[in-house]
Amino acid sequence: MPINIPEQLPARELLKEEKIFVMDEDRAKMQDIRPLNILILNLMPEKEKTELQLLRLLGNTPLQVNITFLHTATHISKNVSKSHLDTFYTTFAEIKDRRFDGMIITGAPIEHLNFEQVNYWKELEEVMEWTKENVTSVLHICWGAQAALYYHYDIDKYELPKKCFGIFEHHVSDPTIKLVRGFDEVYEAPHSRHTSVPKDEIEADPRLTLLSTSPEAGAFIIMSKDERHIMITGHLEYEAMTLAEEYERDLKKGLQVDRPENYYPHDNPNERPLNTWRSHTHLLFSNWLNYYVYQQTPFEWK
Repeated sequence: MPINIPEQLPARELLKEEKIFVMDEDRAKMQDIRPLNILILNLMPEKEKTELQLLRLLGNTPLQVNITFLHTATHISKNVSKSHLDTFYTTFAEIKDRRFDGMIITGAPIEHLNFEQVNYWKELEEVMEWTKENVTSVLHICWGAQAALYYHYDIDKYELPKKCFGIFEHHVSDPTIKLVRGFDEVYEAPHSRHTSVPKDEIEADPRLTLLSTSPEAGAFIIMSKDERHIMITGHLEYEAMTLAEEYERDLKKGLQVDRPENYYPHDNPNERPLNTWRSHTHLLFSNWLNYYVYQQTPFEWK
């Protein structure tokens, strides 16, 4: 089934080129079906790229999905036009009286700051508190996962000696858990971050389950025991070239950055990287939407 997104959203034509079924509002209303309402708090600087990455995944399931994009009111985005935000995004004040079946909180390139130093932290705290009663399941990505662990479970991030940057192997601890149903016992996923979360504290917290780890990248998929919060510390949504774009961007800035590990064929930046994590990305998003959103959310919110 399709995703229902605004007619003029730039990602729409790219999704159609990829044969992903998108639907306009008028056609969606003609279907006698209860769609899932998914809220996306997009904290990434290049918002249009993130929109495409997430919509591609949300549009590849049998479920009809309505998408609402959210941006922070207390932070001015520098890499996206005001007209784009005004046209396709809303603010928390405008949706706080609504309820959503699922929500995604993305990463953000602000790991060098303590959480309380982030200029929209108070707003994000308000949003995360609101999700406890108004969202069935929340999927937190990278910095968003670190923020969730800090706010909901008092588990703080810590700085790594060097950037975790590349493609790493991960292991599934319990393949019977629905979120990782169908996963290979060993699979690959991208990471791009300067901080991490303490694996021992996660394992010791009775409210959390550590579903997947990497010897190099550490804790990866974490889920709350009540299944309301899912934290992914890497970037499964990334495209094949995303790490290359980040690497080249940092080199142009004159930053000291190592080449992404296990990424370029033959470790040669002149060779095009391959997407070796795509199938598990689609599987994780499909499992989340099916088992933790669709099968758990009430047909009518009261």
